[in-house]
Amino acid sequence: MYPPIDPYKTGLLDTGDGHQIYWELCGNPAGKPAVFLHGGPGAGCAEHHRRLFNPEKYHIMLFDQRGCGRSLPHASLDNNTTAHLIADIERLRTEVMGADKLLVFGGSWGSTLALAYAQAHPDSVSELIVRGIFTVRPEELAWYYQEGASWLFPDYWEDYIAPIPEAERGDLIAAFRRRLTGDDEQEKIAAARAWSQWEGRTITLLLDTVGVDKYISDYFAVAFARIENHYFTHLGFMEEGQILKNMDKIRHIPGIIIQGRYDCCTPMKTAWELHKAWPEAEFHIAADAGHAFNEPEILRQLLRATDQFAN
Repeated sequence: MYPPIDPYKTGLLDTGDGHQIYWELCGNPAGKPAVFLHGGPGAGCAEHHRRLFNPEKYHIMLFDQRGCGRSLPHASLDNNTTAHLIADIERLRTEVMGADKLLVFGGSWGSTLALAYAQAHPDSVSELIVRGIFTVRPEELAWYYQEGASWLFPDYWEDYIAPIPEAERGDLIAAFRRRLTGDDEQEKIAAARAWSQWEGRTITLLLDTVGVDKYISDYFAVAFARIENHYFTHLGFMEEGQILKNMDKIRHIPGIIIQGRYDCCTPMKTAWELHKAWPEAEFHIAADAGHAFNEPEILRQLLRATDQFAN
């Protein structure tokens, strides 16, 4: 990646409906405007995300989506939907960056949000880079949170379902929701850690024990699990299949799709379907990678993509 850099400016965007959105700007203020959309939803952005862009050529904006990271209030589900996040990006584009158009970069849930934002505001997007493609359809959620990935990781799956009584395991997303939004704080934290640990253990091709430590810290896990579960309970607050159905709105936007062949979190079927619906975009398969952006081959492709569009 590019060398570590610090933001030259940070702030909080008051949404007017109860949220304060943390944002930061780094790189070259006269460079190409780009926004990084983190995953989850609920994961927040981190300093290493800045390093995906050439700081001499890009003006880079990162922000923590509603309820997570340094945004306030922590783990809030109020006024927290995809439409709210799209509106936040538009305000950040105009009020913070003052940019006519943005290169939009998103991975995992960030790919969902990037595509949804582009479909809502195609004239605001110069290019798209999307990785680990996810569209929040019921079959995608069932694969990862009900049955499918469980066949690949039966040992980790036992820890995931441990907080849920056997009688409630027919709908695990709903069972977790009852605990993540309930009044029992100990039960909430146990459910949050189990939900978050499951993802932390399974997003890389080989287990990253250091990365898992972040996922099981209480502060991170509560926001991550509550917000993810909230969005997945409501199918991303979108019509089923909305992203793929609406690709005609943005097929003219230059794009690059990057997908790990062995992604067990967001399997390649969805990325392939996006490729078929958007054949104009470059499509790259990382042959020896899982889901995480810092898998070596995925990272190489992402850096190649940002360098390509910088020029």
